[in-house]
Amino acid sequence: MTMTSQDVVSVLGPVNETLVTEIIATGATPAELAEAWAWINNDEALMGEGRSLPTGRLAALVDLLSADEDEQVE
Repeated sequence: MTMTSQDVVSVLGPVNETLVTEIIATGATPAELAEAWAWINNDEALMGEGRSLPTGRLAALVDLLSADEDEQVE
């Protein structure tokens, strides 16, 4: 299932178009985006559940989302 801009906004809320384009370019699914968003917002709980650290597309999404959060803080 190809992700759309609307899918990205439904998971993340309003974000800039550059980030939306980069997320869609990963080829990830909306479910993968939701999981990456969960990792960004609560990684300790996910690790506590025994989940493995993100790899592949999920890791790419986490990197993109982390970079976007870092830019917003500055």
